[in-house]
Amino acid sequence: MKQLVVISGKGGTGKTTIVAALATLVREKVLADCDVDAADLHLVMDPKVGKTEGFEGSKEAILDQGKCTGCGVCREGCRFGAIVESGSSFSVDPFRCEGCGVCAYLCPVGAIALRPRLSGYIHTSSTRFGTLVYGQLEPGEGTSGKLVMQVKQRAAELVQLEGKELLIVDGSPGIGCPVIASLSGATAALIVTEPTLSGLHDLERVLGVARHFRIKALICINKWDLNPAMAQRIEEFSQRQGLEMVGQIPYDDTVIKAMVRGKTVFE
Repeated sequence: MKQLVVISGKGGTGKTTIVAALATLVREKVLADCDVDAADLHLVMDPKVGKTEGFEGSKEAILDQGKCTGCGVCREGCRFGAIVESGSSFSVDPFRCEGCGVCAYLCPVGAIALRPRLSGYIHTSSTRFGTLVYGQLEPGEGTSGKLVMQVKQRAAELVQLEGKELLIVDGSPGIGCPVIASLSGATAALIVTEPTLSGLHDLERVLGVARHFRIKALICINKWDLNPAMAQRIEEFSQRQGLEMVGQIPYDDTVIKAMVRGKTVFE
């Protein structure tokens, strides 16, 4: 199985639009949307979800009022202000709790325990272009890297089960944990950039991540004709770095019309 991961140094460069276009052209593949903080490939794919699995990526503290003596040691030890005092009793604010476990460790009577928290979902679906697996992280959750790994694992299993040859991944933007998780096991990374100074800067950053993990990087400049001079600078940078420029896509409002209709650009 080969994995093509489409990434970008920042959001909004057009990587999801390109993944949707590739979904139209490539037949023997499974799709995975690993931009779990803001997954949107499904908006174009119009998937029929066959299975939804809960993702427990973090933990939360649960306080047993029957055991609590009101000593306040837990509140003193919590650095996030998640232990709330009300009169002579205490409770845990689930929105502030980070699941670190300090309160449970300090409690002298064992009144606090940690339990898994539902942090998001993994959706397995069918689309007019084949199977799509995508993740959905709950607001405020900080376990995006773990969810990306599980989305990719599920998609890879389906590649094998369906006898496909390729996994196309819509990766997370930036250079953080979800990007690293998106790149794991990749055959190649298609880096989508735009002809701006910040686009070049972000390209350099995400290229550094790909190279750190020894993943072959390919470059695509989206909307290159909006700033030909900057596009030329990016092309020259790619040549100096020994990178293959696989595409320069001109601006076309057909893309906008397609997105409004929930279609790929080729449709």
